[in-house]
Amino acid sequence: MHKDINKDNKIDFKKIILGVQFLFVVFGAVVLVPILIGIDPAVALFTAGVGTLLFHFITKLKIPVFLGSSFVFIAPIILATKLYGYSGALSGLFCIGILFVIMSIIVQKVGLKKVQLVFPNIVIGPVIMTIGLSLASTAVDMAQSDWLLAFASLLTAVIVVAFSKGVFKLLPVISGVSVGYILALILGRVDFTNLTQASWFSVPKFIFPTFSLGAILCLLPVAIAPIIEHIGDIYAISKVAKKDFTKDPGIHRTLLGDGLATSLAALFGGPPNTTYSEVTGAISLTKITNPMILRISAVTAIVFAFIGKISGFLETIPQAVLGGIMLLLFGMISSVGVKTLMDNKGNCDLTKTRNQLIIAVILSIGVGGAIVNYGTFSLGGIGLASICGVILHLILPKSE
Repeated sequence: MHKDINKDNKIDFKKIILGVQFLFVVFGAVVLVPILIGIDPAVALFTAGVGTLLFHFITKLKIPVFLGSSFVFIAPIILATKLYGYSGALSGLFCIGILFVIMSIIVQKVGLKKVQLVFPNIVIGPVIMTIGLSLASTAVDMAQSDWLLAFASLLTAVIVVAFSKGVFKLLPVISGVSVGYILALILGRVDFTNLTQASWFSVPKFIFPTFSLGAILCLLPVAIAPIIEHIGDIYAISKVAKKDFTKDPGIHRTLLGDGLATSLAALFGGPPNTTYSEVTGAISLTKITNPMILRISAVTAIVFAFIGKISGFLETIPQAVLGGIMLLLFGMISSVGVKTLMDNKGNCDLTKTRNQLIIAVILSIGVGGAIVNYGTFSLGGIGLASICGVILHLILPKSE
């Protein structure tokens, strides 16, 4: 059955059901990012759907991926929004997409291995750790509004990840939010005002970018980690689908697709897009590798974006429920950083003073929230930490 589905590109009822199922695998993560940065979740659904379709077109309709909201940019977006407003931050997010495009050109010209020499695991690992750690206080602030709901959501998500099997193992966010929400309903702690006031058909609350050089310089350095993450995701989906997508259509095309999708998202007020590892897990589990299925998921996301009741319902989720999920998600981001750092292929020997210095500087600047100001220019947090890490990697001697 799966073999026929993977070869057949005709749309039928079975493929539509599978496409909707894949969307629900990523739905919780897609809408959580806009909720945390304070924008309409419908915007993220729309830009994720359109971005996924654009990515598929650029990559010759060959790769079974879904582009969704990137967690890596939550803290930088919050910082840039405080300094320059969200519309200003969007100009920085637009330029991040352009940086992906530039990187795709560089990869095509010089090769992937030479690019990776500038961004080794000893830099990328601590940067990813910083992203998760810098968000921890945000998760705690939201969770402590109602610890009972927060712990119920957190515990459910942990149990799903650790003990469930099959497709349920891919749904920790939805499972955790569902249990927390049901408990909130029982305790009478859900406000339905936004849901009752929402119309069935509603145009997403798009926000358009305004130029801000400060926001651009603040956000651009943060793109280092997701670029490397993107390359890793393409290797992963290649292994699962048993096709080498790094050669056909090529990493340069996948970077181009991701970058243009991110820039397009910024034009409408959406968060940056990224290839979702949840989809890779679902594909590994179901053995369904037909990219057509993911394009159906993308179209479904666009349709959902115009159903006002969906956004209204998402806005009724108690803050503490989301906080409980965030405690796990942001911790997992940090653990991914540790895993990246300890990857044997990354040559991260922690007994070397050089490597210790790079890690120490990145973590101190990133987690500490250091900001450098020069006139109207401002660079801080993860962006500043990333630049410092790359510079140290390039100038410190390799031998003791």
